[in-house]
Amino acid sequence: MPIAKIKKKTGIPNVNSSLRISSGTRRFGTIFVVSAPSGCGKTTLCKRLLKNMPGLCRSASFTTRAPRRGERDGIDYHFVSTKEFKTLIKKGKFIEHARVFGNFYGTPSGPIKKTLKNNKDILLSIDVKGAMQIKRLLGPRSVFIFILPPSLDALNKRLMKRHADSKGEINKRLEIAKEELSYLHKYDYAIVNCRLKDALSQLEAVIIAERLKIRKH
Repeated sequence: MPIAKIKKKTGIPNVNSSLRISSGTRRFGTIFVVSAPSGCGKTTLCKRLLKNMPGLCRSASFTTRAPRRGERDGIDYHFVSTKEFKTLIKKGKFIEHARVFGNFYGTPSGPIKKTLKNNKDILLSIDVKGAMQIKRLLGPRSVFIFILPPSLDALNKRLMKRHADSKGEINKRLEIAKEELSYLHKYDYAIVNCRLKDALSQLEAVIIAERLKIRKH
């Protein structure tokens, strides 16, 4: 039987003429939210992801903590005083904010709105409290990714290797990590960071897969 007749009977459309969708093309921008317990390599993974993944924007958060070695104001974070931060909260400048280890962190709403309006993707590296706020406000436009350590013992060793915290502070971070892990079921993807290279490849795969989805917003 001729192919034309088969198409007519089965109702199979001509993909090239009917869809006209090129690989990787989407109508809407997506918020990619990455969370992880302290010491899981979230910051390093996100920096490398931004370098490797075209079309992915970053929003610099505001924080009241002191800059770490190599961090630049306005690029890595916007470093402000507690008074300035609370003023920004009152003005409604944050789409989410939370207090983590005694310091305030907040994601400015302006860059998020601008990026989504331009149908571009944006990456947010935030804690679980902030992620849940994003989920409530912009859940349908967001993808939630959780970075896990191989084990709590491995996380403890990583925190000790950093030589940035006292034993008491490390124990506190481990307790908070256990609490953060209880939110795992609220995320869309989980990546175990055993080897940075493998975890990065998996993170890139998530972005690619989400970009190839046919979305309905």
